[in-house]
Amino acid sequence: MTDTIRGEARGTAPVPLSVLDLVTVGSGRTASQALATSVELSRLAERRGFHRHWVAEHHSMPGVASSSPAVILAHLAAHTRRIRLGSGGVMLPNHAPLVVAEQFGTLEALAPGRVDLGLGRAPGTDGATAAALRRTDRLNEGADDFPEQLAELTRFLDDDFPDGHPYARIHAVPGPVQGPKGRPPIWLLGSSGFSARLAGVLGLPFAFAHHFSARNTVPALDLYRDSFRPSEVLDAPYALIGVSALAADEASQARRQVLSGALAMLRLRTGRPGLVPTPEEAEAYSFSPAEREFTDGWLANVVYGTPDEVRTGLDDLRKRTGADELMLTANAHGGEARLRSYELIADAYDLPEAAG
Repeated sequence: MTDTIRGEARGTAPVPLSVLDLVTVGSGRTASQALATSVELSRLAERRGFHRHWVAEHHSMPGVASSSPAVILAHLAAHTRRIRLGSGGVMLPNHAPLVVAEQFGTLEALAPGRVDLGLGRAPGTDGATAAALRRTDRLNEGADDFPEQLAELTRFLDDDFPDGHPYARIHAVPGPVQGPKGRPPIWLLGSSGFSARLAGVLGLPFAFAHHFSARNTVPALDLYRDSFRPSEVLDAPYALIGVSALAADEASQARRQVLSGALAMLRLRTGRPGLVPTPEEAEAYSFSPAEREFTDGWLANVVYGTPDEVRTGLDDLRKRTGADELMLTANAHGGEARLRSYELIADAYDLPEAAG
C-alpha cells in the first residue's frame, strides 16, 4: 500500500505538492459557485501535477461549503481521472464507523486506487453543533474513544472482525466481501501530539495542520517520527503538513487576498462566523489593537507574495519541518484568486503540464 501514500516530487519542487480545499464561500458568492471552483481546482491540480486534492469537514460555518466531504469527493471523482482525492479530514467522532466505511468504500469503487481517508478526532465545529451532529452532549467521550472508533472502522474496511465479535456478520459495502481486497489508505490528522503519537504507534501516515497550529508543527512531527513503528502500510514515517499559501502576480495583490482570509478567521474565532469578506471590506475594516495582534500573528504563518516569494517560503518551511509533502490551502475571497495562486505556484516550481 506504500505506493498509494508516498507521492512523487515534480518539477523543481523538493517534495510532492498537494491541495487542501475548504470550499470557501466569499461574500456575494454562493455555495454552488464555491463547489464549481472546487471542480476547476481539482482539474487544475491534476493537469499541473499536484499529488492529491483533499476536502475538509466543517459544519455551521457560512464561509465554508465542505460539510459533506464524501459527497464532494464523489463529484470531483467524476471530473478527474488521475489525481488522488481524499478527506482532510472526516471527523470520525461525528460519524458511526460503519457509515464512514460505506461512504469511502463507495468512493473507492467510483475511483479505484486514488482515494485517501484522512481522519481527525476534533468536531470540526463548535460544541453546540457537534452535539447536534452526534445527538449527545458528551463530546469529550467521542474524542477519548477515537482509538477504539479507528480500530472499528479499520475492521469494517478490511472486513475482518474475528469470529464471535458482534459485528462479525456485518459487511461494509461496497467492500472486500464483494471482491478483491482494496481500500483507501487511512491517514491520521492532527494539530497536537495525540494523533501524532497514535499515527506513529500504528505505522500510519500523518497529516499535521500547520496552517492553524504552527507552533506545534515541529514538536508533533518529532513525536510522530520518534513513535513510529513499521507496519504493513509504511516501513518508514511519512508526514505531510497543511500550509496556508497564496501567490499573486504582485505582492500587494497577495496581501489583499490573505487579509480577507485573516478577517474571516478573526470573526470565526470571536464567535462571528460569516462569509469570507471581500478584499475591499477587509481593507476598510477598523481593527482594534487586540484584533490587529491576532491578524498579524495569523498572517505570520501564511506563505504569501509573488510566486518567487511563495516558493522561497515553502522551501524554507519544508527544510525547517522535514515534511515529506506540502498540502497547500488558499483561503481567499474569490475562486479566481485561489485558482490563479495554484497556477502560479505550479509555474514557480516548473511543474509539468499533463497531456490530455
